[in-house]
Order: sequence, then structure tokens, then C-alpha cells
Amino acid sequence: MPAGSNRKRERQYEHIKKSAQDRGESTSRAEEIAARTVNKERARAGESKTASKASLRDPLSASERGGRRSRTGAQGPTRDQLYEEARKRDIHGRSSMDKQQLKNALGR
Repeated sequence: MPAGSNRKRERQYEHIKKSAQDRGESTSRAEEIAARTVNKERARAGESKTASKASLRDPLSASERGGRRSRTGAQGPTRDQLYEEARKRDIHGRSSMDKQQLKNALGR
């Protein structure tokens, strides 16, 4: 957990991590899922110093999005998430790409 996190976020992290491991995820993947989810919640609640635009703009909380995906089937990352990854990798032409094109450019 990041420095400065509170007990609620620590409990939330452990709960998400355990749930992911119960679903069969590896320990490292479960930790990544838990950390990303908790960090997004912290950003939305104004508990972190920095936050991505996608975290603040997303109409669904991380827990709502995860619950929705588990009920409707895994659709993978959102277009915004793929776009952010493409931005970090400095992929040319990413702004005009749709979700499938971003997946292809990222090698997914």
C-alpha cells in the first residue's frame, strides 16, 4: 500500500487481493489488481496527490466497473485504458484509433 493510506484502504486492498486469488489469479496479478483498484478509489475520493484524467472522468467507480464486468462477461480494458497505455508507449496516431485498433497497436 502507498504511504499515507488509511485502514479502510488497507482492508479494501486485502479484500480485493484475496478475491482475485480465489478466482485463480497469481499473487503478483492479484496484488496489481488490488493496488490499481484502491489507487483509483483514492484518486476519486481526493486522497492522493495526483490522479489521471481517466480516473476522475470515469462515471463508474472501480468496484462498480469490476462488478459490472463480472456480470456481463470480461470485455477487457476500456478504450480509455488502452489509449492511456498507448500514450505511455508513445504510439503514433492513437487519438484517431478505435478500441480494436488500439488493441492491435498494443499487441493484444
